[in-house]
Amino acid sequence: MNTTILFIGGPEVFVIMLIVVMVFGADKIPEIARGLGKGMRQVKDATNDIKREINDSSKKHGLDTDISKDIKKEVDSVKDKIDDLTGPIKRQF
Repeated sequence: MNTTILFIGGPEVFVIMLIVVMVFGADKIPEIARGLGKGMRQVKDATNDIKREINDSSKKHGLDTDISKDIKKEVDSVKDKIDDLTGPIKRQF
């Protein structure tokens, strides 16, 4: 089974981990992982703050940020038009 994460397969991850151990040493890996975890959490928190600010601003100005309703309406309209066009063809067969 070949699993990929961000287009990196198992052998590539193994080589990267081997290089990290050789460069930093086994005793530094927990510190590096902890730092990466904190950094990822800060990025996630920042993106959540940005999303919250955008949603708050759009609600304040009366804008609708949920476009899924509009997309669903358009898709349903296209489906209806296709059904209208293909209806006579389906009846013939």
